[in-house]
Amino acid sequence: MTRESAPEELTWNLQDLYADQTAWEAARVEIEGLLPALEAFRGKLAMESRTLAECLQAQETLQVKLVRVSTYARLQLAQDGTDSEFQANSARMGDLISRVNSALAFIRSELLSLPDGLLERFLEEEPELGVFRRSLLNLLRTKPHALSPDTEAALAALGDVLGSPYTVYQRSKLSDMTFASVKDGTGADKPVSFALFEADYEQSPDPVLRRASFESFTNTLTTYRHTIAAAYATEVKKQIVLSRLRGYPSVTRMLLEPQEVEQEIYENVIHTIRIELAPAMRRFVKLKERVLGLDRIRFCDLKAPLDPDFSPSVTIEEAGRLLKEALAVMGTEYSAIIHAALTERWVDYADNIGKSTGAFCSSPYGAHAYIMLTWANTMRSAFFLAHELGHAGHLMLAARTQRYVNFLPSMFFIEAPSTLNELLLARHIVRQSEEPRLKRWVLLELMNTYSHNFVTHLLEADMQRRAYEAAELGTPLTAAKLTALKEAVLREFWGDAVELDTGAGLTWMRQPHYYMGLYPYTYAAGLTMSTQVAAMIEAEGQPAVDRWLRVLQAGGTLAPLQLAKLAGVDMSSPAPIRAAVQYVSSIVEELERMFTMVTEVRENMETEE
Repeated sequence: MTRESAPEELTWNLQDLYADQTAWEAARVEIEGLLPALEAFRGKLAMESRTLAECLQAQETLQVKLVRVSTYARLQLAQDGTDSEFQANSARMGDLISRVNSALAFIRSELLSLPDGLLERFLEEEPELGVFRRSLLNLLRTKPHALSPDTEAALAALGDVLGSPYTVYQRSKLSDMTFASVKDGTGADKPVSFALFEADYEQSPDPVLRRASFESFTNTLTTYRHTIAAAYATEVKKQIVLSRLRGYPSVTRMLLEPQEVEQEIYENVIHTIRIELAPAMRRFVKLKERVLGLDRIRFCDLKAPLDPDFSPSVTIEEAGRLLKEALAVMGTEYSAIIHAALTERWVDYADNIGKSTGAFCSSPYGAHAYIMLTWANTMRSAFFLAHELGHAGHLMLAARTQRYVNFLPSMFFIEAPSTLNELLLARHIVRQSEEPRLKRWVLLELMNTYSHNFVTHLLEADMQRRAYEAAELGTPLTAAKLTALKEAVLREFWGDAVELDTGAGLTWMRQPHYYMGLYPYTYAAGLTMSTQVAAMIEAEGQPAVDRWLRVLQAGGTLAPLQLAKLAGVDMSSPAPIRAAVQYVSSIVEELERMFTMVTEVRENMETEE
């Protein structure tokens, strides 16, 4: 359907940000009017600590306003990327962000040019600089990689241009791609879209629909492969050029620095899960192959339901009640955030032309969170919602406790609160149900969660790592090369347990994560932490919950490994990763036992007959 025909109750309410386009325009103009006052600090930051504090406070005020106006434009485009006004608003915001970044680039340059020891003295002298201490000291650590002030200003002014690979990717995917309709197992015609395929058909119990829609989907991807390859190759080249300009030993080291994560930990996550989880996942797909009676598990069958005759449907209202019950353990303040999100149109459920695929949560500082997903009336949709509500609860608690400069944690930690909500929902369903088949379904749903984060996203990270390595050696990242890299990643993980369809190698075209730095591996890191925290909540109860709430409220005041340690998890070692992998293996073993029992019962009944 078109966006205009989407029922209001299925859409989010952007009027909570701005009443209308006029109000948004006024806010945008106001930001431009704040720039001269900040410009007045140019050349004065080394004069005295009070001047620096006033400048940083003014910058923070501007950034809060900028986040709000940019969020409005981004959410408009996400709800309908085909709308020309929304496209224009997005372009205006890109221009404004570039102007702001260019105008404020002097702050970073002057801070990095301060004589050794002066910034530390300023921090001791001026109490109001205390809130900026962590960000200032983190900035000092980048001093060896700083460029000249003029170069930094030029790069800031080119921000919109440097972000164009992602823009090209999104516009091609959401505005230009069309897909041929297919027939399902009954012969009925079915339309295909990015959202329909990823949210519905890919998990369909109907093998005819599942495989035909995959073919339609990948046929369109094939048509666009050279365009998307050019966009991604440009993104990779951009990061490599920046890493070399700044004197980093590799692009990986540059991209990990803002995450405050050592390369060893990054490698631990990818290597440990990729190698040690593969045997359990191969057993799982062999179980699926046997139970579903398939000659071979093909790549397009990986998300086929193992119990296709049991697919709990759930309405948005039913899912809301279930989620509030499952997350009640988090306390009254957290529960109030969840209730507001579910009742005050913070969530966009509609499936309309031009809507962004997948799901995300945007939490502009000083406003409530916004969640986008496409509701499919399945319990799986409830788990997606639980995930995004985890982001909402986390960042809104952090924003209530911390100033803007300190409310965002490292990307390394960001997926822990979201995946914990999925685990809490699963455990709640098991506890409150007496239905054995539903409990088995929950184990299958947990496998979906771990497959999504420990396999889909982890293999994205592996692919991303190989792409950067190839590009740094001078290998052109053509569509053929990227497809070959992805096929190699898939073959190494799945071995001979999965037959790769034609088009499986085009999976690199599906996710926007490749344009977001080293984001994909953080899903696995986050789920590793949340697996441990969920076990502690189960074992300890309130003390573990209290620790976790303190972690959420801490926002970005601590480095990610410190946040994990505050929760009781030591991410400096591979031990939590191995424990999470072992937990997944135990789920596979339990499912093998359950389905073996079902098979034996069925065979005994047939023998008696």
